[in-house]
Amino acid sequence: MGFVGDQVESIRSIQVRQVLAQIISLGMIVTSALIIWKGLMVATGSESPVVVVLSGSMEPGFKRGDILFLRMSKDPIRTGEIVVFNIDGRPIPIVHRVIKVHERQESEEVDILTKGDNNIGDDRVLYAHGQHWLQKHHIMGRAVGFLPYVGWVTIVMTEKPLIKYLLIGALGLLVITSKD
Repeated sequence: MGFVGDQVESIRSIQVRQVLAQIISLGMIVTSALIIWKGLMVATGSESPVVVVLSGSMEPGFKRGDILFLRMSKDPIRTGEIVVFNIDGRPIPIVHRVIKVHERQESEEVDILTKGDNNIGDDRVLYAHGQHWLQKHHIMGRAVGFLPYVGWVTIVMTEKPLIKYLLIGALGLLVITSKD
């Protein structure tokens, strides 16, 4: 092939190696994020250690876009605590305050009733058909801290998927084309 052909082939192979190195770096970043998430799940005892407040039902305490940090402990759930719970048949968890706890002595089961601070009535209208109380298995965690407004990034990307895809594409291109 000659000297020029060898040089062109050498440059092509370096570019392929650089692209592969960048793809591996991106994979390592994603893997690290997943490992950190799983570690938080183990440390907090919650299946979702961080959630975003998606509605105004908890105002003025928590506003839409606030990020809540959750922890699940063995301690009994008490009236006044803010919990995040899943309802059967609904994919999105709900953040509300516990307003009543009914402990059954004979079975040690606990019935929990919740309400949004900014809502007029309790959450029975939100629960699954025929369900009047939450049980412990519905609770994902208790709020132990929050960051105001940081969750707006998640809300915007959920409500405007085009922005999410553009951002992911731009970040992917940035990682793949960077020289470092």
